[in-house]
Parts: sequence; C-alpha cells; structure tokens
Amino acid sequence: MIFVLGGTSDSLLISDWLTETKQPFILSVATDYGETLAKQHAENVFCGRLSKEEMCTKWHSENVQLVIDATHPFATIVSETAMVACKETEIPYIRFERTSEQTDNTYLVADIEEACKVATELGQRIFLTTGSKNLPEFVAGLRNLHIIARILPVSDVIRSAEELGLVADQIIGMKGPFTKEANRTQLEMTGADVLITKESGKQGGFQEKLTAAAELEIPVIVIRRKQLNYPIEINHLTELPEILTQLEVY
Repeated sequence: MIFVLGGTSDSLLISDWLTETKQPFILSVATDYGETLAKQHAENVFCGRLSKEEMCTKWHSENVQLVIDATHPFATIVSETAMVACKETEIPYIRFERTSEQTDNTYLVADIEEACKVATELGQRIFLTTGSKNLPEFVAGLRNLHIIARILPVSDVIRSAEELGLVADQIIGMKGPFTKEANRTQLEMTGADVLITKESGKQGGFQEKLTAAAELEIPVIVIRRKQLNYPIEINHLTELPEILTQLEVY
C-alpha cells in the first residue's frame, strides 16, 4: 500500500497514474474541499490532519510500504512530520517537489512579515494570491494599504475574509491555476500595483503570475519556500516509475 500525502494538483496526477498502473494507494487530504476533489481521483481517500504518532499508527494498520509526499510546497510542517514518522517506521519517503521559475521583476522575501514590509514600500493596492490561510497576517501587516485577495470561492473561506474586514471589491473568489491572460485581466481590473505570491512552482500557476505582472510592469513579491533536506526528491511524474522500481514497490 502506498500513502500519498496530497492537497495539490500534483497529488491528483500521481493518484491518476497509480490508478492506471493498478497500484494500491490511499490519498490523504486535510480539508473537506480537498476530499471532494480527491474522490474524483482515488477510491481510498483519508481526510484529516495526522500527528507523527497518528501517521505511524495509520501506516501500520494499512500496511503502508511507501509514502509519497505531494503536499503544497509551503506545508513544511506536514513534510517534516512525515519524514520523522517514515524514519521511525522505516518506510521509504519520496518528496514530489514542484520546480519554480522567476523573472526580473521579483522581490524575494523569507516570510509574510518581510513581504508586508516590502509591499508597503512598493505600492498601495496589493493583489494577494497566497490563499486564505495566512490572510489574517496580511490584513494585520498591510493595515494601511488596499488589499485585493484572490481566494477559493467557498462559503466559509469568503466568510472568513469578510470577518477580517474585507469588502466585495477586495475579494476575488475563484479557483486556479490561472492563465497569464486571466492574471493580467484581474491585475488591470483591480488597479493593483503590487502582486504578492508564494514560490509555488509550475503547477501552481507561478510563472503565469510573474509573466502577467512583468507585462504590466507590476513588481512581484515572492515568499520563498522553506528548504528541507528530503531523503528522496523528484520533480516530474516521469521519474516515479524508476524510483518505485528501485524501492521494489513497482
């Protein structure tokens, strides 16, 4: 049994491939929304957040022989926990890590606090494409600026943004990834003069954001992902068969 830590489009592609090759697997997600998507790609879906101890127990009960970590690049706590759990249970761990690209109009920062500081120096209308999870921190850090937040069109997510004080013209409820043209249109329509994003990689529509902003000469603040020391890391789905063969799983 293979345990896939999901929550990204990458994990869905991996799940499709595992289904096609008749590999038994469990796709794990953390949210109800993720579960809805996951059930379209996997028969066996687990929804919930697991501690290290819960991972070890779950993997033992399901006879898990391999863990594939395809969580979001910024879900580092999950990845760190999974690596420790894999080490303790002696289960092989594979990290599927998105590649990323950059252009000349980017400002690389380490965290949200630094992103807010740089944004304050660059403009007044800040287009956030970082999701809803850290929205409270941005609202606090960009207190005197006009925020436009692009978030999932889910009722509880929209409600949480409104509870933070954002009004209709500050909320774009849409699901990505977005094309360059869609990004450009939204930046133009909102009058944004700064874009804040995370170093999410190709599958997260990262390059399309950068290119659209570059065409409009809008600076982009990129929050860099935390670098982890993965025991095995792959960047493309085509690498998976060889790795599984080496681990005698495929």
